[in-house]
Amino acid sequence: MKVLWMRRMRVLRRLLRKYREAKKIDKHLYHSLYMGAKGNQFKNKRVLMEAIHKEKAEKLRLKALTDQAEARKAKAKAKTERKTKRKTEQDEMARELDAQEEPKA
Repeated sequence: MKVLWMRRMRVLRRLLRKYREAKKIDKHLYHSLYMGAKGNQFKNKRVLMEAIHKEKAEKLRLKALTDQAEARKAKAKAKTERKTKRKTEQDEMARELDAQEEPKA
């Protein structure tokens, strides 16, 4: 039984090492997957590869969501800046008109 365990660990660790060196996974994901393999989380190489793809997809999805949120925030900030600028310009124009009308009266 121990021989089977050692073979499986070597296969999984070799795959993780290969992916890390090929920059397919970063060191943080490598570490969490390595510890998962050590804790008997992955039955075989196929299950480990599925877990890697799932984690990478989740990471990309979260990154896309944060990018969208940042774009939304920037758009809203630009809108409020335009609005305040327009409001101040209108106030200045109104003051100028009032100043022009006062000497006539």
